[in-house]
Amino acid sequence: MSNSRFPTRSLLNGRLNLPVLGFGGAPLGGLLRPNDNNAAIDMLANTWGRGYRYYDTAPFYGFGRSERAIGDALRGRDYILSTKVGRLLEFGMHDDPAGLGWPDPLPFTPRFDYGYDAIMRSFEDSLQRLGLDRIDILFVHDIGEFTHGAEENNKHFKDLCDGGYRALDELRSSGAIKAIGLGVNEIAICREAFAVGDWDMFLLAGRYTLLEQMALDKLLPECMAAETSIIVGGPYNSGALVGGDTWNYEAIPVDVASKIARLHDSARDHNVSLSAAALQFPLAHPAVVSVIPGLRDTSELEDTMSWADEDIPSAFWHDLRARGLLHEAAPIPETNPYRGQ
Repeated sequence: MSNSRFPTRSLLNGRLNLPVLGFGGAPLGGLLRPNDNNAAIDMLANTWGRGYRYYDTAPFYGFGRSERAIGDALRGRDYILSTKVGRLLEFGMHDDPAGLGWPDPLPFTPRFDYGYDAIMRSFEDSLQRLGLDRIDILFVHDIGEFTHGAEENNKHFKDLCDGGYRALDELRSSGAIKAIGLGVNEIAICREAFAVGDWDMFLLAGRYTLLEQMALDKLLPECMAAETSIIVGGPYNSGALVGGDTWNYEAIPVDVASKIARLHDSARDHNVSLSAAALQFPLAHPAVVSVIPGLRDTSELEDTMSWADEDIPSAFWHDLRARGLLHEAAPIPETNPYRGQ
């Protein structure tokens, strides 16, 4: 991988190095609202010059729209790329794509399948949509009760156990990909996955953030023991920590809004941008190798670069702990983790 402006960290098992800041590709697919495609493409083109080298996408993001855009941006470059498996895209527009979160997708319908053949087909389909000859990381996308409910998830998890994991392991063992993991929004399924096989990392969205640290109770110690690294997606909790009105893709509950207000009070007292604190906080944990906020346009890119550059006084982190706003076991940043090359 050509030089990033950001430091890199090795996975706990040493299989791969990742820049500490990566690009989250969900907004490129028009998550929750349609994109201005020209603005999105311009932003994506600018990320390389700003030092990005690690990009994450998925077939589900705009039903192929995000993969197509990222492939066009990375072709001919020395990148690190992750995409996802677990959904196949079939011909024909879904009856209600906006109901799935994508109001302006490409004309396909996603279908869940975590079996051996589907994982292999998904990998090949992604290469073709991307127009690339290499994918570095495959994540099993949205396995778990959060997406499927208990009964359906039991079926999907059985498919993963009976064949899907074997497909991923074969691709990794053959050198077709470098690493495998889960890409999910919930803690429980990550813990269950340890019984399935050897995972290099989990892309965990929204569950280890400045707002939520329950992953410290059991999951992160288990990850350290298993040498399974964490990539943090959704560091702003669906926008709740950057002035948005959603948390976990829904309206912000009263108790969560109260905690956000208290976080803002501390940030104001220390002249700190809460957004910068949210971006920097997760990297203090030794299991976390990268943070990948989703970006929609150039203004969001510029905001992210500003927040990554901000120096946050140690007094702010200690104040959060004193106010009971951080888990007692949460490591706090000693320096700016994005200071790099």
